[in-house]
Amino acid sequence: QVQLVESGGGLVQAGDSLRLSCTASGRFFSSYAMGWFRQAPGKEREFVAAIRRSGNTYYADSVKGRFTISGDNAKNTVYLQMNSLKPEDTAVYYCAANFRGVIGPRRNDYDYWGQGTQVTVSS
Repeated sequence: QVQLVESGGGLVQAGDSLRLSCTASGRFFSSYAMGWFRQAPGKEREFVAAIRRSGNTYYADSVKGRFTISGDNAKNTVYLQMNSLKPEDTAVYYCAANFRGVIGPRRNDYDYWGQGTQVTVSS
């Protein structure tokens, strides 16, 4: 069993930055991929970014150039640095993982999910 715990959400103003963290615990394999999704009220959960253990990354077009995903393999932790935040970035952000090394944009590319952390960006 794998547990994912997110942290770092909060209330910020437009233009500010936040860094989200997601730490995985439990049985963990060396070949993994971790990603971030987000879900705004009344909307579908959407892909944000993903990273393989090897360091390969993949971003949604809406966050390219503003968000950076990185990982610390020793800590089984992935980070999402969010800069130049906009009100439309407001959502619950979810961490996800798989042990197949897939960094796709689909929800079913991932097998494990965290509980989510709220990010609110005021205008």
